[in-house]
Amino acid sequence: MVDSNTSVKTESVEGTHDFGRRLGSVLAAGDLVALEGDLGSGKTVLVQGIAEALEVTTTVHSPTFVLHHRYPGRVPVDHYDLYRLHGMEWSDAGLDEPAPDSITVVEWSDRAGVLDAWSTVRIRLEVVTERKRRLTFLKGPDRVRAVFSGQTSRA
Repeated sequence: MVDSNTSVKTESVEGTHDFGRRLGSVLAAGDLVALEGDLGSGKTVLVQGIAEALEVTTTVHSPTFVLHHRYPGRVPVDHYDLYRLHGMEWSDAGLDEPAPDSITVVEWSDRAGVLDAWSTVRIRLEVVTERKRRLTFLKGPDRVRAVFSGQTSRA
């Protein structure tokens, strides 16, 4: 695991989505991606790009009101949103045992402190302007860090 902070800026919703596709292309079953960021920072858009890279064909939307969606794809995507949860309520979402056969992506991961230890990847998203976002790599393997440093294919 590499813990060197590296950031990228996206210029639009499409840019954040495209970055998610590049990120999704290097994720592997068993990865738990913890996303941190304020409302409107692009977390769900990033997840949509990740899902596209994993050949998810159904519409990916924020699971805020149901907490969890599982999307079938080349590798299944378990998408959690902990925004409405506090304290230990997150354990009722089924997140106490992330599936080793899927990629788990958690929005508002800071609501469950244990995710700092469980996550294989941590990313912070920030609003720069109405359209621009900053995505900061906080933790993860070299294959993910390479996406942030532009060392992977952009295909």
